[in-house]
Amino acid sequence: MAYIVGTDRYQTRMITTSLDDLISKDNSVRVIDSYVESLDLENLGFIEYSGRNRGQSPYRRSDLLKLHIYGYLNKIRSSRALETEAKRNLELMWLVNCITPDHGTIAGFVQKNNAAFHNTLRNLTLILKGWGLIDGELIVIDGTKIHAQNSKHNCITQSGLYKKIEYAEAQINAYLMAIAKDEV
Repeated sequence: MAYIVGTDRYQTRMITTSLDDLISKDNSVRVIDSYVESLDLENLGFIEYSGRNRGQSPYRRSDLLKLHIYGYLNKIRSSRALETEAKRNLELMWLVNCITPDHGTIAGFVQKNNAAFHNTLRNLTLILKGWGLIDGELIVIDGTKIHAQNSKHNCITQSGLYKKIEYAEAQINAYLMAIAKDEV
């Protein structure tokens, strides 16, 4: 029986494709990139550094925000896991321009910008709902349409909507606290 055999890992070759060519045009990381690039981070309350301090130059706040939004949308809560993903995940390398911050930097960013980060995630959720990528009845992920099932006791009323918003905010806060605990 013949087996499918990959190429030899020790074979030298020249790769002529860019990182952008490896990421499809409809990939969700492009949405994250466009969203963060459209934000005025200073007006949202993110701490910006002047770059005139001695020592290592800081990472761009927008790159760290992209890293965290990617983690939030892909259920990666740990700053250590985000650190690992930034080194091996092609989508994430494309998104953050191949930076590899350590877990302390990743956790510290959210800790210092907690309120601004919370508001940014809430606004992103509302935008995705407005674009039809997230909906109560229809969820669209990578072109796959999933119809939600809703029984009568799960029907969202006006008071139920506020409960759902409070639940979403509690989940965002839990995510932020999990990142803060992981910084050690």
